[in-house]
Amino acid sequence: MAEYTVKTGEMKDGEMRAANIGGREVLVARVAGQFYAARNVCPHLGGRLADGTLEGTIVTCPRHGSRFDLSDGRVVRWTNWSGPMLALGKLLRSPRPLKTYQVKIEGDTVKLEV
Repeated sequence: MAEYTVKTGEMKDGEMRAANIGGREVLVARVAGQFYAARNVCPHLGGRLADGTLEGTIVTCPRHGSRFDLSDGRVVRWTNWSGPMLALGKLLRSPRPLKTYQVKIEGDTVKLEV
């Protein structure tokens, strides 16, 4: 297993960053003093989530507007498409949750194991 550490003071609330941990691209986010980690690749069509937006614990993919909750990886919205395009999007790839990782805080250090 690969490990990644960051000091709690290095990230502001509402900030996201990408980290390469053991060859995997991981999204690290801070929301209301809590830290979250998830795969940085959208399960819909592979967009880099760190390039998207963060509202609370909800991250939005910059490619097609898919939204996921970083607290548990659940799908909030599969795409921002509607009507026939939404149906097509679900046929191409059925909704899948985002892979999340456990975060541990030790003193002023955030640790992730991937």
